[in-house]
Amino acid sequence: MTDIEYLKKYLPKENLKEGLKKLKQGLPVQYIIGNVNFYGNTLKVNKNVLIPRFETEFLVEKTINYAKKYLKEPIKIIDLGTGSGAIAITLKKKLNSIVDAVDISEKALEIAKENAKTNNVEINYIHSNMLEKINDKYDIIISNPPYISYNDEIEEIVKNNEPHIALYADNDGLKYYEAILEKAEKNIKRPGIIAFEIGMNQGEKIKKIAEKNLKNIKVKIEKDLNGKDRYLFIFTK
Repeated sequence: MTDIEYLKKYLPKENLKEGLKKLKQGLPVQYIIGNVNFYGNTLKVNKNVLIPRFETEFLVEKTINYAKKYLKEPIKIIDLGTGSGAIAITLKKKLNSIVDAVDISEKALEIAKENAKTNNVEINYIHSNMLEKINDKYDIIISNPPYISYNDEIEEIVKNNEPHIALYADNDGLKYYEAILEKAEKNIKRPGIIAFEIGMNQGEKIKKIAEKNLKNIKVKIEKDLNGKDRYLFIFTK
């Protein structure tokens, strides 16, 4: 489906003319409509949050499957860099769980709270930079953090519209993986799962960071539907 077809399908007719104008100006169709479907959930999105991608749905699906295989319910989960709340809301719906969700952006947290309410789930939202203010222990730590290097080229529509705080990271995109993994030992249960969405060339580097900071772990790098390394799972024993 093209963006124009998508717009015509989901935008009320009275707003279509203005919507097409915004599309021509380079605004993402999801921001024009004001929401997006993620794993069957309707989520409000605007310029304060990243538009959830299909790749992240696959991260969630894999995490659900691993949780059912390795962990006992109820499962305690924390979603770091929650943005629109897509990951946290879906996991809460699909697993018998207690879910905390963290973001450094207060504006993003406002959207996430609204999305939790409209999707009828109870999530505890925390204003924090990743694990900085977090003292609890979790069965699952999950994150799709900012991981694009400032040197990487990305689509103009993404670069010009989506929040850079949710896209870019220092140290060749590894900054937030380092920040999470340096503190994760105090926050992850054993057994437990740390689940990341990653850049396709970052897997081995993040694996080394994990092995440096955590003992007795198994690390799996997994591919997306296009055959690119896009997910990294750390299993604590």
